[in-house]
Amino acid sequence: MTTIDLGLPAMPPETLATRRKSRKIKVGKVEVGGDAPISVQSMTTTLTADINATLQQIAQLTAAGCDIVRVAVPSADDADALPAIAQKSQIPVIADIHFQPRYVFAAIEAGCAAVRVNPGNIKAFDDQVKEIAQAATEAGVSLRIGVNAGSLDKRLLAKYGRATPEALVESALWEASLFEEHGFRDFKISVKHHDPVVMIKAYEQLAEQCDYPLHLGVTEAGPAFQGTIKSSVAFGALLSKGIGDTIRVSLSADPVEEVKVGAKILESLNLRPRKLEIVSCPSCGRAQVDVYKLADEVTAGLEGLTVPLRVAVMGCVVNGPGEAREADLGVASGNGKGQIFVRGEVVKTVKESDIVETLIEEAMRIADEMGEVEGTPQVSVG
Repeated sequence: MTTIDLGLPAMPPETLATRRKSRKIKVGKVEVGGDAPISVQSMTTTLTADINATLQQIAQLTAAGCDIVRVAVPSADDADALPAIAQKSQIPVIADIHFQPRYVFAAIEAGCAAVRVNPGNIKAFDDQVKEIAQAATEAGVSLRIGVNAGSLDKRLLAKYGRATPEALVESALWEASLFEEHGFRDFKISVKHHDPVVMIKAYEQLAEQCDYPLHLGVTEAGPAFQGTIKSSVAFGALLSKGIGDTIRVSLSADPVEEVKVGAKILESLNLRPRKLEIVSCPSCGRAQVDVYKLADEVTAGLEGLTVPLRVAVMGCVVNGPGEAREADLGVASGNGKGQIFVRGEVVKTVKESDIVETLIEEAMRIADEMGEVEGTPQVSVG
């Protein structure tokens, strides 16, 4: 079989910083912390008690690249649904517990891979740490201490006046110390805030004061556009310093979009193997084609492609040939035509109306020669 050299690096890709040294724990089959890959997490939006709907959404998240999924457990009906969900999910399930400590034990007994507890709003939580630690240890279940600015312990709000980075960190380390008293250390920690600046400072302080794996998140980040920007800025600042072991992009949108954004953030920092990457110019007065339309159509046509392929869609003669030549596959457009490049060589020149279809066909050929047999996208042109 003929192979195509896609120019993938022989050495590990360059990253901005060495990962912070942290303990390694297990969330079901997924390792977190230490030298384990940074995982992408999301949360279902269905009623957990609706088992079929929840499992269907988990399947969609799994297909999008989600590594770990969290489900809300606000009621007894939700707790009763956990055994079936935990057993049938293809990825580890974390039960999200608030207010009622009895649901922590129900989640552990149900076979969930982990349980998230929010110390600030679980009634009588401190008094049941010993029992929770014992039950989790016996079941091999890890925990996440999840501190949120919006539900910070009232004692700390009174002390600091608001949810400062110091207040978030103190809350997390205090609850960690309660578990440590009973010899339990299989947990990760999050200190989330809606303000990226406060969130970044909190995680930086936390990273200096403990060796537990850290779950990054900007809570209540907002609608898709705003939430993507805030999460990208915050995660980029921390991951570039080696801080972070799991991430969750919180968007007021379909959770599948959270997974896509999270995976792309990690890919952009070389913290997850790159898949499809579209390189396209922002357009300007030099452009002789509708770059926006071309880029959108190529992106749609290659949706689902999983090979590590960089595709350049360029619209002028200034940067176009150079970018197209550097990509695995590319087009430099102008004068009603497009030069198609494969690994730096011009393989054909086509009419502008045939650019999208030609790029998709070439991408399919490369993918086929690399042995991809599943998830092949369909040609989609406007």
